[in-house]
Amino acid sequence: MTTELSPVDPLQPVFTAQQRAHLQNLTPDVAARRAALDRLAAMLDTHWHDMTAAVQRDFGVRNPFETELTELVQAKGAIREAKRALPRWCRPKKRKLSLLEFPTASAWTFPQPVGVVGIIVPWNFPIAMAVQPMIGALAAGNRVMVKMSENSLHLAELLQRVSPQFFDPNEVSFFADDGTGTLGPAFSALPFNHLFFTGSADTGRKVMASAAANLTPVTLELGGKSPAIVAKDYSAERAAERILWSKMLNSGQICTSVDHVYVPTDKVDAFVRAAKAWVRKHIPNVNNGDFTSIIDTRSFARLQDTIADAKQHGAEIVELYEGPAPTGETRVLPPKLVLKPTTAMRIMQREIFGPVLPVIAYDDINAVVAEINSLPRPLAFYVFSDDRKLQHQLVQSTISGGVGINEPVVQAGIHDLPFGGSGDSGMGHYHGHEGFLTFSKLRPVFRQGPIRALDFVLPPYSGRAAQVLSIMKKLGG
Repeated sequence: MTTELSPVDPLQPVFTAQQRAHLQNLTPDVAARRAALDRLAAMLDTHWHDMTAAVQRDFGVRNPFETELTELVQAKGAIREAKRALPRWCRPKKRKLSLLEFPTASAWTFPQPVGVVGIIVPWNFPIAMAVQPMIGALAAGNRVMVKMSENSLHLAELLQRVSPQFFDPNEVSFFADDGTGTLGPAFSALPFNHLFFTGSADTGRKVMASAAANLTPVTLELGGKSPAIVAKDYSAERAAERILWSKMLNSGQICTSVDHVYVPTDKVDAFVRAAKAWVRKHIPNVNNGDFTSIIDTRSFARLQDTIADAKQHGAEIVELYEGPAPTGETRVLPPKLVLKPTTAMRIMQREIFGPVLPVIAYDDINAVVAEINSLPRPLAFYVFSDDRKLQHQLVQSTISGGVGINEPVVQAGIHDLPFGGSGDSGMGHYHGHEGFLTFSKLRPVFRQGPIRALDFVLPPYSGRAAQVLSIMKKLGG
């Protein structure tokens, strides 16, 4: 399968070179893998401020503090944990054998690099979404090609320029997407040994179809409408504060953000008051540089149209922000609640990905669970309750990628928790050991010993072979 790219294809020569380099060193030792992770950390340290500045330019408005906190600090922590755990992850693991069948044999597994890994990066957390899967891929001993988003052009150009200072292109290479629509399909059409994609479900389907032509395994980290339930025993004020924090982070442009929240009918007013108070305290002025822009004019227009559609269909739009109006062409969208949303509204039909939060009043929590389970599986599910029994019940009776109890979004940043979706929200996992395994081939090995039990069941099958089989049947095989 081929895709037209340009007269000079930047992908194929790098892919071929990385394939060749992989074949020359199929299983790098722990020291080599740690060295690769050290170089990745050094690249982040050396160009820390350059990266935050590039991300800020790509967004228009995004406080460097937010980039440092949610992307760079997280990435450095994940590198540190991977380096520490690598000897344990790489160690062969002994497997059990039947003493009757294999009296002197042995069996074990060991993780081997899959080869050349392709990573397709979204724009919302472009450093983290490039680096986090890279950590797993490099820890597993692979070569990596990374395609950045067309909305991350300044960061992509920076990474293209500085990565050769730390990595041979045969080990790690970055590619900038100019938005012509050719690089993405050409990238996903390469016969990678594993393809990792983060983005929308629609694009994920195309990536998976493209990878299927080469039988390339894929990990898809998609999104979806991640719901939250505020239980009747939980403080509406505290829930509002925690949910609003996650919804304002990166202006809600997070795949694990609370997309909509179910609130007991008699607590909706308290939730709204608390949300207004939180915004009044923490977002006094959307022009002070703390409140992130919507990534581009198309997304900004989509959000405005979604809000207008909800209002037209009878929803009540609650403006949470009371400060000065946004200035200039910053694409800043002040936060809003949407009350009385219905399934007829666009806002309840697709992932919002912005600082707009539908609030759905409920009286029967079982009906809420049934509604959640009738919809595509989300990337995250959030429960706000201090009742341990109810927490357990709600988690066990729903399916999602990950779960947060009394705190949204944070579960996605825990290094030792696997991150991944289910159904429409994706497939596969990464982060920590699960990321290492995703980019490894767990190779099984069997070594026969000096005493070979199979000699007792060789043909002809009458006589001794039949007697041995009879004993095996009695003992359960």
